[in-house]
Formats: sequence, C-alpha cells, structure tokens
Amino acid sequence: MPPPGKPTVVVYHATGCHLCGRALEQVRALRDELGFDLREVLIDGDPELERQYREWLPVVEIDGRRRFTYYVQEDALRRAVLDAAREG
Repeated sequence: MPPPGKPTVVVYHATGCHLCGRALEQVRALRDELGFDLREVLIDGDPELERQYREWLPVVEIDGRRRFTYYVQEDALRRAVLDAAREG
C-alpha cells in the first residue's frame, strides 16, 4: 500500500563504488514496496558533487535530508520513508 505522501529518495553514487552498487540494489528493491520516487545521482566528474559526497558514498537522502552513508539498513529505510510520507 503506497504511503499518503510520496517521498523522494536520492542516492548519490560513483562508478566503481561497490558499496554504492549494493545500496542502489537495496533502494531499488524497496521502491515498489514503499512507493517513493527515486533519483540516482552519479557524482563522477562534477566537482561540487565530488566535494560534497565522495568521502561519504553512497549517500541516501530522503526529501533532502541525509539519512544513510556507506550502508543502507533496510528496516531503517522503510521507517524513514514512511515517516517522510506522513510528514509530507
């Protein structure tokens, strides 16, 4: 059942980042279950994005709020998305 609001989840990632690949798999798998919009942002070659995110990759934000770095905990992602949907 989709939540009342539709949060946006953004995953910042880079080419060759194995943690990023795992995080993207997890977030994509939960997208249909939770009904959020997903944006995948490849930071490669963008100096500003590289400066902001490189040392923390992958970075997962929900409605503009940083929620995960390095690893995604699936249960925590579920809770965070549902909370964001209720707030939205």
